[in-house]
Amino acid sequence: MPSESYAAVLQGIAGDAICDLAFPADEGANLPDAAGLESYDGIVLTGSHLNIYDRTPDILRQIDLMRAVYASGTPTFGSCWGLQVAAVAADGDVRQNPLGREIGFARRLTPTEAGRVHPMLEGRPGAYDAPAIHLDMVTVTPGDCTILSTNAVSAVQAAEIRVNGGVFWGVQYHPEFSLGELAVILGRRTEILVDEGFCRTPEEAAAYVADLKTLHAEPNDIPVAWRHGLDAEVLDPVRRTREIRNFIEHRVRPGKSARGRA
Repeated sequence: MPSESYAAVLQGIAGDAICDLAFPADEGANLPDAAGLESYDGIVLTGSHLNIYDRTPDILRQIDLMRAVYASGTPTFGSCWGLQVAAVAADGDVRQNPLGREIGFARRLTPTEAGRVHPMLEGRPGAYDAPAIHLDMVTVTPGDCTILSTNAVSAVQAAEIRVNGGVFWGVQYHPEFSLGELAVILGRRTEILVDEGFCRTPEEAAAYVADLKTLHAEPNDIPVAWRHGLDAEVLDPVRRTREIRNFIEHRVRPGKSARGRA
């Protein structure tokens, strides 16, 4: 499952991490109470295929959980859907991007003035690419929200949101995705790639997926990387996961130490 894959990324960065998986979309899910949320050193929200503006019960349960997470004060990070849930839980809004889907990679991500000095983007250059797949975007930012990165497709590509002492760091892209995982996801979306004009034929889409698999196995394959305009910010797993690593180092470990858990 994507949640298991995300947990594996966290454990690869922090070898001492113990990850519990929760499924707040499920009715009757056994979720932590307020004390339980406070007992964690960090909370991470994954991506999702849902559209938050549908406001179905499975979505509302996740918004409610995020509000409880803010109240707990536990450091929190989110990718894609995670950023959208965090924004809505803080009274922001999310809608379908009028420019259409951003798929494969978010290109020319540019830190804002605040982002250039923010610890979440520490180590990122003045422009970078990252794995991405989303149709929706944050259209109204919450009251205490700092936009940290942007590009031509989505105004809010990275942000910090603060609510009642709770602090959330999040990105609209997917630093947790390996190129192999991205290849699997796109391999299941051939119809979207063709119908929305990203590829001209199913064969072209399959070739693109095959190149991603090649780069997953051989990140130093310069001709393939050059063909798709990918550099070390995507090909190097340490650099690709920079935001997650910074979250652990700047938010999780210090908080753990402050509470006497180090």
